[in-house]
Amino acid sequence: MTRSLAAILALAALACSGGEQRPAQARINRDTLTQRQKDSLLAASSIPGAGAVGAAMQAADSTSARIRAANAADSALP
Repeated sequence: MTRSLAAILALAALACSGGEQRPAQARINRDTLTQRQKDSLLAASSIPGAGAVGAAMQAADSTSARIRAANAADSALP
């Protein structure tokens, strides 16, 4: 009886050990998609409202392009 109890306790301790520990950086970098890539995938999906995500991305892109053009024009002035 004592031998079987010791075996059960040893197995329980092994089961609770969690196995190999990975460095913190490896756990953090599980997801390699950027937010833009995630939004692009969502915009291309058939989920209701996904088109609004695509429209918002296009609006942000056009605003960024206008700002870059204005900055380029401003820096070209003497």
